[in-house]
Amino acid sequence: MAYVAFQEIGAARVAVDAAITQQGAAAIRPDARLSALEWQVVALARRDRVSSLRAPSKLGRALGSIFGDSRNPRLADPSLEALRRMAVLSWHHGYSVPSHEVRTFLAAGYSPDQYELMVDSISTALSSTRRPMRLATSE
Repeated sequence: MAYVAFQEIGAARVAVDAAITQQGAAAIRPDARLSALEWQVVALARRDRVSSLRAPSKLGRALGSIFGDSRNPRLADPSLEALRRMAVLSWHHGYSVPSHEVRTFLAAGYSPDQYELMVDSISTALSSTRRPMRLATSE
C-alpha cells in the first residue's frame, strides 16, 4: 500500500488549478472535465519520472528489497493509472507522446477533449513556472 503526503503536492495542484482558471479551458470545451481525484493524479504525476512507467527489472526489485527502496507509483485503478501514465508523459514531453499511449488513454474511457484539457493545463502550468532568461547588459 502506498502513502502520499498530500501537503507536498499542494504547489503542483495550485499550479494546475491556476492553469485551468487562466486558460479557461473548461469554457472552451465544456464537456471536457476531470474530477478532483483525477486532477490530484495529474498533480502527483508531476513528480514522477518517465522511468516510473516501465516495469522494474529483477535486479531493480532485488536491490529495492535489500536497500528498502520499494516505492511503486502505479495506481491500482486501471483508469487512473492510464491517466497517470499520460500525465507523466505530458509533464515531460507535452503533446509529443507516443500514439499508442494516447490510444491506451482513450481506451481507458477518457475523451480526446479531456486529453487536450489535461495537456493544455500542464503546458500552462509549466510556462508559468518558467521565467524568461534576462541577458546582462553593459552600460
